[in-house]
This record gives sequence, structure tokens and C-alpha cells, in this order.
Amino acid sequence: MSKQKIEARVAELIEGVVLSKVDTDTLLVESGLIDSLAAVDVALAVEREFGCKIPPTEIDVHLESISTLADFIASHQSN
Repeated sequence: MSKQKIEARVAELIEGVVLSKVDTDTLLVESGLIDSLAAVDVALAVEREFGCKIPPTEIDVHLESISTLADFIASHQSN
């Protein structure tokens, strides 16, 4: 799956959690859009959707933005 397609799907997942439109470079945690509970929801959705488990100690790093999360998913997907 291309990074662009991953970003689009990740955006849908995140927008479903935060209930608002989010740009791919919006700082999710830093801006307050994603709190700790929402981060867990997103991490579980990513695991279900893409089969990529985000280590609990790295959730805040990989949820920096949609683009950052898409990079993580792309690098951990099995083809």
C-alpha cells in the first residue's frame, strides 16, 4: 500500500476518534487533539487495520502526526 493511501486511511481513523478534520502534518498530541485515551484508541485501530502494533512506550512518538504514523505503518507492514 502506498504512503498516500496509508495517510488517507490513517486520517479517516484519527478523524473518527477526534471527530474533526485533521491535516497530515497537524501535531496531534502537542495540539491537544489526541489525549492518552484517544492515543490508545488510535493505536488499537492501527493494529486492527494494518497489523502493526505500536509499542506502548512509543505511541506518543508515532502519533506525532498523520504523516509520522503513516511512515511507521509503511515501515512495519509485511508485504
